Amino acid sequence: MGDDDLPALSEAQMEIMAVVWDRGECTVADVLEAVCRLRSVTRNTIHTMMTRLADKGWLTVRADGSRFVYRAAVDRNVVQQQCVERVVQTVFDGSTEGLVLSLLQNRSLSKAEATRIRRMIREAEDRS
Repeated sequence: MGDDDLPALSEAQMEIMAVVWDRGECTVADVLEAVCRLRSVTRNTIHTMMTRLADKGWLTVRADGSRFVYRAAVDRNVVQQQCVERVVQTVFDGSTEGLVLSLLQNRSLSKAEATRIRRMIREAEDRS
């Protein structure tokens, strides 16, 4: 199954994936500890969700003694790009310009961010 074939992640699944991406490898207990800082959730819920994420191809799992260790099977950048593309297509009717204008109108940029964005625009123009 390719990355494009993976089903979209729910908000709760994205929360779990963020923990796994940040830590590299983790157990259900690791994810439970991190998610419990944000909201109340049971170990069973986290275990079930991580098992399903592994079944769907989002996570890999290996036995380590009596516990299971999970890793992301999909790179965070791939998921970010898919999410942005979905927003561009569904919310901005395919308009990248609309997305960028919306972000610039509603968020402030640091000078460093503005410099990086200008450089990325120049690089994109050079590729065109």
